[in-house]
Amino acid sequence: MANRSIKSTGAYLPLLRFERKAARAELAWSGLGGNGKGRRAVAGWDEDALTQGVEAAREALAQGAGTVARVVFASTSPAFSDRSQAVLLAEALHLARDVETADLANCRRTAVSALLRALRGPEGDELIAAGERRAAQPGSAAHLTWGDGAAAVVVGDGSGVARLLGAGRVNLDLLDIYTSVSRGLPYAAEERFVRDVMVSEALIPAAQAALAQAGRRGEDVALAVVPETVSGLYAAAARKLGLSAPNVIDRLGAEAGELGTAAPLFGLALALEQAEPGQIVLLAGCGNGCDVLVLEVTAKSDRRSAHRALDEGAPLTSYSRLLSLTGGIDLDWGPRAEVNQKVSASVLARHGREMHGFVGGRDQGGNVQFPKTPMPVNPALAERGVYEDVILRDEPARVVSITADRLNFTPDPPFHFGLVQFGNGARVVMEHCDVEGAAQEVGAPLRMRFRIKAIDRQRQFRSYFWKAAPLARPQLAAKE
Repeated sequence: MANRSIKSTGAYLPLLRFERKAARAELAWSGLGGNGKGRRAVAGWDEDALTQGVEAAREALAQGAGTVARVVFASTSPAFSDRSQAVLLAEALHLARDVETADLANCRRTAVSALLRALRGPEGDELIAAGERRAAQPGSAAHLTWGDGAAAVVVGDGSGVARLLGAGRVNLDLLDIYTSVSRGLPYAAEERFVRDVMVSEALIPAAQAALAQAGRRGEDVALAVVPETVSGLYAAAARKLGLSAPNVIDRLGAEAGELGTAAPLFGLALALEQAEPGQIVLLAGCGNGCDVLVLEVTAKSDRRSAHRALDEGAPLTSYSRLLSLTGGIDLDWGPRAEVNQKVSASVLARHGREMHGFVGGRDQGGNVQFPKTPMPVNPALAERGVYEDVILRDEPARVVSITADRLNFTPDPPFHFGLVQFGNGARVVMEHCDVEGAAQEVGAPLRMRFRIKAIDRQRQFRSYFWKAAPLARPQLAAKE
């Protein structure tokens, strides 16, 4: 087996967490609304599978990964079917232009499949990111149990935080949930049927094969990561596999929702953040069959991005706002919403890489600016600019001015914008995001977030850029 290991993990959840009890109260007249327990993570209007994947990848790469040789992006809900999300992710992270990229779709277990390939693959660091923002019909179980979010893993040569001991796979065209291209909304099969077939024909055989290859038994497993599209899936399999390990992904489902392709990697991050060296982790990716990996923890993780993501957030109690953010209702925003936000292919070809990577420039006089204008903004220079690249996304920044505007259109008002001062001297007028309640005060610290800049609704095209967000997120109260 290749001498490769998991080097680091990263996880991301959007700020808003919908309180399911609000849906239960709102839909009481209909008999719908679920049991009202827990929360689900809700992406902002300017977040999608890609933007969340970028944030999770930033967390994973912040843990000291080397030069990335390969980038994989996995999702069942990408915004484009023929625009590479992996390429955009690589540009946002300002990776080398010749980095190998691949997009995986159409199956919820693709991120785990990619992880297995990377652990058995060629030399060089590989970044695997998975993100989801799936649509669901209001009133359906999926609309409340699914959540938005992302996770990422970096695999590389030599020792890391976990290594592969064994793996098993079963392919099975089980239609537990499917979303057709023409309908665009999921259709779910009966839960008992799904549970019985998935457990007996896919999860158990794949887990048995993985444990056998690893030379381990069920009782050796300390932590399990088994996403549950239907309740009771892990419990049913654990009884027959001799597993007594807790399923760490239970917390994710209760506090953020079922994250689809991102769920196994998010659960893996949770497991590795709490595991001790020498412990065994069983990781499953389920969807049209199962991939099961048996991993040995080889070092204590010193970061807790997954736990922090679950602990932080802002409660969302408005059911109508949930419907607006998830596409359940289409509000009439008036004439201000009719602005044409088309972005031409030529503009993206010339400036896209610097926009996506937030690459400014330091002129020959030492001043940093964004964007790189032909003539520098530095008044001491009279000749055309010769710039050194400066990446602004991770640079410390603070608020110089901020305005909450309800005249400019935004799908989730108000529209926040203002002047941002970066630690290296650059000043940029930027949009702000993740502002719940009062706007930040002047001087408040900021963190850059990769977001949707604008959506051309006539052509259903979206452009991306960076926005300024509060550096710290509020702590969530303990769930009921």
